[in-house]
Amino acid sequence: FFPLQAASYKSMARMKAVTPRLTAIRERYGNDRVKMNQAMMELYKTEKINPVGGCLPIIPQIIIFMTLYWVLSEAVELRHAPWIGWIHDLTARDPYFILPVLNAAIMIATQHLTPMAPGMDPMQQKMMKAMPVVFGGLLAFLPAGLVLYQVANGGLGLLQQWYMLKKYSDAPAKDGSSKPAKK
Repeated sequence: FFPLQAASYKSMARMKAVTPRLTAIRERYGNDRVKMNQAMMELYKTEKINPVGGCLPIIPQIIIFMTLYWVLSEAVELRHAPWIGWIHDLTARDPYFILPVLNAAIMIATQHLTPMAPGMDPMQQKMMKAMPVVFGGLLAFLPAGLVLYQVANGGLGLLQQWYMLKKYSDAPAKDGSSKPAKK
């Protein structure tokens, strides 16, 4: 999913760059929602920004997650098939809850690397911080194979996020100017 994640991160970086202009539009139009939305859509169009571009990578991930869940729930051949370490059955839950805790830790680390969306509501911020705990609790009772997929996918996502942050960060240019490094 790296190409989708890269496109999503580029979209977020562009949104972050136009945040002051979006704030000015909100202040200018105040309560006139129609004109405010028209001005915002015009800004998105001129800057070639897709405001829902960050949501695209989640769609194939949901499809794969649901498919894997049904495969692990219905495939008789996988029941009681030994794996490695403490996991002796990929169709049963993790007996020591190691994978759900590891998944929650990866989600927390990814959140620390992810830039907050401009103008995010404080309640949304609290909900985002609670998500690793909620997902850890949900995944604790799902098949270990599914949680293993989430850990692997989350670990790769964390590495991708770190790479994209390094590549598209607003680091000062080497020549001392205030322009950001390569974008």
